[in-house]
Amino acid sequence: MEPVEINAGAWYLRALRADDRVDDRPALADLGVVDPAFVTDTAHGWAEETHLSWAVCEPTTGELVALIEARPVDDTHADVTGTARTGHEVALAASLPPVRRFVGGALGLTPLP
Repeated sequence: MEPVEINAGAWYLRALRADDRVDDRPALADLGVVDPAFVTDTAHGWAEETHLSWAVCEPTTGELVALIEARPVDDTHADVTGTARTGHEVALAASLPPVRRFVGGALGLTPLP
């Protein structure tokens, strides 16, 4: 599966990036994600449908303010989790429901928790 972008009202959800135009790694480090291969690994996760992730972004700047991840745990369920940078908890709260709907509708999995 290719990464899917989601419009979550005031927030824009997109695949993680680390290229010459956008580098999410500094923002991910603020969230405690310091593995330099994390962005590449999540691209593989999309392709294999084993680890789907979204950068929750400020739509005008593209800055990552939160991270949401969905990981299938069996044939019927997926863990959906997220974490926000300090001061951006509202962005995470607004973005989790659309991701849960995507997991349920597009993947046919029941989101947990």
